Amino acid sequence: MNKQFVRTLFASTCLIAISGAANAAAPAVPVNPNGIGGVVMGPKGPEAGVWVIAETNESKTKFIKIVVTDDQGRFMLPELPKHKYEVWVRGYGLVDSEHVKDAVPGKNLQLKAVVAPNAKAAAEYYPANYWQTLMKIPDASEFPGSGPKGNGIAMTMQTQQMWLHHLKHGCIQCHQQGDKTTRTLLNNTPEGWAERITKARADGDQAVGNTGPEHAATMVNSMTQFGRARGLQMFADFTKRVENGDTPTEAPPRPAGMERNIVLTSWDWGNGRYIHDLTSSDRNNPTVNSNGPIYGITAMHGYIEVLNPATNEQSEFAYKVDQTKSVTLLEHPDENQQGVPHNPMFDHKGKLWITDRGFRDRKKAAESVAKPAYCTDANISKYAKYWPQPGKATSTAVQYDPKTKQISGVPMCNNLHHLMQSTDKKMYFSGTDIASWVDVDVWDATKDPTKAMGWCPMVADTNSKTPSKVGGLSEVVITPDREAWNKPARGANNADPEGGGLAANTTEGDPTKDTRLTGGTYGQDVDPSDGSMWYAKTGPWPSQIAKFHPGTNPPETCRAEVYEAAKLPNGDYEGFNIRGMSVDSKGIAYAGFAQGRLGRLDRTKCKVLSGPTATGQHCPEGWTYWDSPGPKYAGVKNGSTDFHYLMWVDIHDTLGMGKDIPILAGSNSDSLLAFDAKAEKWAVMRVPYPMDFHTRGMDGRIDDAKAGWKGRGVYATYAMQTVWHQEGAEDGASGPNIVKFQVRPDPLAY
Repeated sequence: MNKQFVRTLFASTCLIAISGAANAAAPAVPVNPNGIGGVVMGPKGPEAGVWVIAETNESKTKFIKIVVTDDQGRFMLPELPKHKYEVWVRGYGLVDSEHVKDAVPGKNLQLKAVVAPNAKAAAEYYPANYWQTLMKIPDASEFPGSGPKGNGIAMTMQTQQMWLHHLKHGCIQCHQQGDKTTRTLLNNTPEGWAERITKARADGDQAVGNTGPEHAATMVNSMTQFGRARGLQMFADFTKRVENGDTPTEAPPRPAGMERNIVLTSWDWGNGRYIHDLTSSDRNNPTVNSNGPIYGITAMHGYIEVLNPATNEQSEFAYKVDQTKSVTLLEHPDENQQGVPHNPMFDHKGKLWITDRGFRDRKKAAESVAKPAYCTDANISKYAKYWPQPGKATSTAVQYDPKTKQISGVPMCNNLHHLMQSTDKKMYFSGTDIASWVDVDVWDATKDPTKAMGWCPMVADTNSKTPSKVGGLSEVVITPDREAWNKPARGANNADPEGGGLAANTTEGDPTKDTRLTGGTYGQDVDPSDGSMWYAKTGPWPSQIAKFHPGTNPPETCRAEVYEAAKLPNGDYEGFNIRGMSVDSKGIAYAGFAQGRLGRLDRTKCKVLSGPTATGQHCPEGWTYWDSPGPKYAGVKNGSTDFHYLMWVDIHDTLGMGKDIPILAGSNSDSLLAFDAKAEKWAVMRVPYPMDFHTRGMDGRIDDAKAGWKGRGVYATYAMQTVWHQEGAEDGASGPNIVKFQVRPDPLAY
């Protein structure tokens, strides 16, 4: 975020205080032939900081544009296709205004805001995280739990942070908690909640396909982990209080400052299906695929959803992965197919890559053939010699060329989850406790996985007597013999037969040995300053981030570092429940903690980078933390009631707020949250309609660098499994949507 943003934020805040004087002399709103402008008036004059929403069904898919009024209540809805629109006002302290129908571009409107008659009516428009404040979290003094014969909290719950981790990870990662659907129940008793979480969507469901029973089982198991009776009582108390008329004691603030310059453009896509996430361009070069389609993944149906923002057209396709991992394109998406696409990403050539996680049909998965020989045969692959990966075939890295419609697949030796292209044109994958990649150019030239693919375990230098210097990992040397590493302890369900596979987060701890890092990886990002990859490691407690570099001659030169948020004297952690992380252009790492915090690790401040103490808690001096905006749970010190899935640092200024701006997914607050680290100020980019904007991540693109704010944008999609929670979706009127975020120089720019 640049200085202009800070000046605008300050100036706009000051204008609020003098708006009464300014209103009398407010300039007229210019007439825009491609937009709709006007003024929003309330009973006491112009309404500042409220949303004006324009919606049409005349486009090829439902189209929505949303802006915020300025200090004089003025608005400008820019770049509207030539259709008729319904236009209305939504804002905090209000209820929705009457819809003005048949509004067309080139006309200015005077809209009448409607003040909410009472607190309950006003709160119906509050994001879920504000309603979450009504949930009573067990006090820190009640932990560790003493079980059914004690306080009802499961004995495995050792701390309040563990309880909160489970609430966020077990519930809000799939859907908002505190939205209209989850805060209302016909039977607000523990028995009513017990019945609710057992209900499953029938097979063939439009939103979640055949996974309804799995989701119901997950909710039942999740409740048991709280301590079933105590957990059910907590949820019942929450909805009973709502039924009795309780409302959040804290109201969300209206958009102010730069938040009033935000333009939201939204399209329906996906035909009512749950969409996991999307991609719009190459993270290293945001002009790739400029003005092209956006691609999303319906993970529970196996479809690839496509939206063309230029034409407002949507389409879809699918592919089939056979037992040998050969991939073929399907002409009809509804054909029987077994692919499980999970996460998409563009490479530097504009080709789409997708992590495919195997077979949805568990019987088919059980019948899966053995992995290719190159996963274990040292005569075929040097990576297999260094770190063999036995077992059955699992994931496939799928590549699709939108121009030629050609599709291919790289049979991988390890499970895949997310993916990210490095600065040296390698596509890296997360999902297990190893780092794996495909060299994009080599794959395009050879289609030979033995030449294009590589992998390494993550091993930290913990036996160096002299700490390595700051400035990359070039000084670090890892003992190449895996027999000489501290090995993870072997558990009953995670045997580690001298090769890949998850393992427990404990090691022998011998200070004379290097140490293999364990725990699954999740969100990841490339470090532009040195080409390394950073990973969010969600498996262990506490959460960790790891820096991995393959070196000049992998696998022998592969090395890693690991960092944890600082542990406090009482045993709590400054940050926990990490899912996403990202890196700015200078190599500073940011961590999105789902507890409701942003963490920043400046590795250059670390006094120690290697040696026996470099196992996670060795660099508290490198960390800084900020709670994300919004309310907190009563009795909880750090974090907020929000949930942050993935995050991203916008190093190329695709949003328009400046370079190196960290952006969190406000998955429980209907928002993206942009942070100016220099000024330590948040910008809440709220999506007010349809409510229940629960996104997992975001992706930026520059369509035209010379077009100013109009040529830039960040895209995110509604990504709740429970698509029917979204406002208007239950009756088929909406959902899911894709949203484009743009920042213009002022609220009337067009």
